[in-house]
Amino acid sequence: MRAKIISIHANDNVAVVVNAEGLKTGTGVSKDLVASADIPHGQKIALTDIEVDQDVIRYGEIIGQAKRAIKKGGWVDEECLELPISHDLDELPIATRVIKLPPLPRKFTFKGYRNNDGSVGTKNILAVMTSVQCVAGFANHISRKISAELLPRYPSVDAVVPINHSYGCGVAINAPHAEIPIRSLQNLMSNPNFGNESLVIGLGCEKLEPQMLISANPGMRNDLVRLQDCIGGFEQMVRNSLELADQKLQRLNDRKREDCPISDLVVGVQCGGSDAFSGITANPVVGLVTDLIVRGGGTVLFSEVSEVRDAVHLLTPRAIDVATGEALIREMQWYDRYLEGGGADRTANPTPGNKEGGISNIVEKSLGSIIKSGTGPISDVLGHGEKVRKKGLVFAATPASDFVCGTQQLASGINLQIFTTGRGTPYNLAIAPVIKVSSQTALKNRWPDLIDIDAGQVVSSTKTIEDVGMDLFEMVLAVAGGEKVTAAEKLQLFNDLAVFNPAPVT
Repeated sequence: MRAKIISIHANDNVAVVVNAEGLKTGTGVSKDLVASADIPHGQKIALTDIEVDQDVIRYGEIIGQAKRAIKKGGWVDEECLELPISHDLDELPIATRVIKLPPLPRKFTFKGYRNNDGSVGTKNILAVMTSVQCVAGFANHISRKISAELLPRYPSVDAVVPINHSYGCGVAINAPHAEIPIRSLQNLMSNPNFGNESLVIGLGCEKLEPQMLISANPGMRNDLVRLQDCIGGFEQMVRNSLELADQKLQRLNDRKREDCPISDLVVGVQCGGSDAFSGITANPVVGLVTDLIVRGGGTVLFSEVSEVRDAVHLLTPRAIDVATGEALIREMQWYDRYLEGGGADRTANPTPGNKEGGISNIVEKSLGSIIKSGTGPISDVLGHGEKVRKKGLVFAATPASDFVCGTQQLASGINLQIFTTGRGTPYNLAIAPVIKVSSQTALKNRWPDLIDIDAGQVVSSTKTIEDVGMDLFEMVLAVAGGEKVTAAEKLQLFNDLAVFNPAPVT
């Protein structure tokens, strides 16, 4: 294979090495560029001589300053770069580049489950909601028992899912920021894939009283089993739960899929195990799909505050109005203070795997990450755990941690998620389908039964971002409509939920 590199913007002075074996010293890349060092696959090569303190540019943006002189053709790794000063949040342009996307030329539909509140599910799930971690063992037991003994009678119900979490007791429930995990759990139990039904399992002495969850969702049928009130021991607890579950399964089984417009989709986009190709292949492919869904009147949530913060100057101009831009800035400021309070800063991200995959620092990671948001206007900003309230492109504040972000997006109301990865992960959610997109064909070849869409084809074949984007868009509709099952779903791989709790634990 001939030497191959990729740069994104005409102003870039670095490019990413595509060759699987990397580049050896002396390898000719072009008639005027020769590798002056051994450069591994996915790492950056200098396109020009870069002097000490000179800006290093990728995606047309500064990702750092050179700590030492780097020769043309040299390896630009993380040790070469000084992290640039973060953008002043008080000096950002707001609502200065609002691009209104044209509507789709034709209507696209999927077969979803319409709920009484107007939301639409892509799955039909009986939720077993817990008010406190103390009852997780019982919730798991009863969910297995319902699945084995009752679920076979109700073929239209996809699954019984216990909603376990680490919150509920041993917490400062009235402390500042305690509203975040509380509203996250309240909103999580009303996810559209639950069909307005849930079986609530409480203990009886917890701080997060089950009624706090139930009263927040008056439109749902929420039946409570409080274990400390049960007389007759464990078996009576089980019988009580099975009786209530059977009634709920009967109602859920009556739900039927019907044609729904893509305006009923609420799709979360997220990345994990990112590499240098994530911003070249997978995230641009997802960005194209984001634009298509928004053009169709649907909703897309992008998140991960710490992977947005260093690229936020490219997002505030896209805010639909000044108030939305200011809300985006407030979420960045809140998280800056949160990290500072924990003795951490932006250097805590990226991970060792990100760096091995060619991402030098959080600035470079952020610039590649936000590409998932497409090109359209940002219509709304949600605080941590808040429920979606507007259609269009929405920023939903979450940590960047995969499983925390996934949990928080579920609380905000996503009915499907698209997840990009370069390094690979078996990550999946039980509550909503997760379509996994690889940034490299090599990952798809290594994990053919874990990856749904290979965006690496943009580099490894003649397929374009538009080609793979349409493949992904069609899969979104098929998965949302129950016509296709994702790879991780087939394998029944599901991550635990992890509700974001910045408040004290007592």
